[in-house]
Amino acid sequence: MDGLSQLPAQPRAPRVHLADFTPAVLRFQDGQRATGQLQVLSVNGGLLALPGPIDRGSRVKLMFLTRTGAVLGAAEMLSPVTSTQQPFRFVSLPVDDRHRLRAAIQSSLNPDTAHRDAAEQKWMDKLRAAASCEKRPRSRLFKFGVGAVVLGIFCLGCALYLLQVHPLK
Repeated sequence: MDGLSQLPAQPRAPRVHLADFTPAVLRFQDGQRATGQLQVLSVNGGLLALPGPIDRGSRVKLMFLTRTGAVLGAAEMLSPVTSTQQPFRFVSLPVDDRHRLRAAIQSSLNPDTAHRDAAEQKWMDKLRAAASCEKRPRSRLFKFGVGAVVLGIFCLGCALYLLQVHPLK
């Protein structure tokens, strides 16, 4: 028995069957483009509906929009399932895009959790905005106060000079 057979099987990444029309754009290494529609999506890849099959092993840049934002990653096309359906796997996916993809999948799997997470995110954004606005008036008020004191001293000095009053004599 080899060491690999003793390792526990890793769970398969969750897949989402997309009910909404989700267009996708593929850009090939030679600059050509193709459009398709995402049908199934996971953090590792998915299934595209395409006008025709693409060569197995072709590397493409794949871009599509999710509820959480745009996702752009490098993908490898796998063997077509039908003449119009072809799976792909992500070869590289930047960290931000991976986070958006995970959030989109999570929101599709657990709509209640996604709604709560979105509400919490809005609340945090409001809190951050309030905290940043809170600092500005203090800064402006302090600058205004210092300016008023300097202006007052300047005016008092001008008045004493014009009246030729020498209080220090």
